[in-house]
Amino acid sequence: MTKLLLSLHVLAVIIAVGPVTVAASMFPATLRRALGDPCDSDARTTLRTLHRICRVYAGIGIAVPLFGFATASSLGVLGDAWLITSILLTATATGVLALLILPAQDRAVAETTGSTSPSPAPTPLMPGRLAMLTGIFNLLWATVTVLMIIRPGSTTGA
Repeated sequence: MTKLLLSLHVLAVIIAVGPVTVAASMFPATLRRALGDPCDSDARTTLRTLHRICRVYAGIGIAVPLFGFATASSLGVLGDAWLITSILLTATATGVLALLILPAQDRAVAETTGSTSPSPAPTPLMPGRLAMLTGIFNLLWATVTVLMIIRPGSTTGA
């Protein structure tokens, strides 16, 4: 059962987190292009698509911690420091995405396409700030990945 849970956890990470990291990373450059040329309808369409990818796959991403907790429980490592650190980093990454990146993307899409934003966002619209927040999000996930691979007490012998 542990192998199945671990496989589902890793698949959920690849399927959910991968597209968000790529789409969120592409968003600031596309936003710069859309802001630089208001007549560039391709940039505005791409912004909407990238934002939709981020929103949808962020929702699918709930499977990552669900399978992660099930796997950790099965392995008996719920109290290990490396896992607790990974959980905190994952929660931080989730907060950055849900509270900072997605609302800023909402606003950016609304301002560049003329649509209304579904929720008010407290941060100003700036491609540089979005790029920084996305970099932080990606760095948090990279750190979690390293902790999951090179975890203290690993039985892989590496």
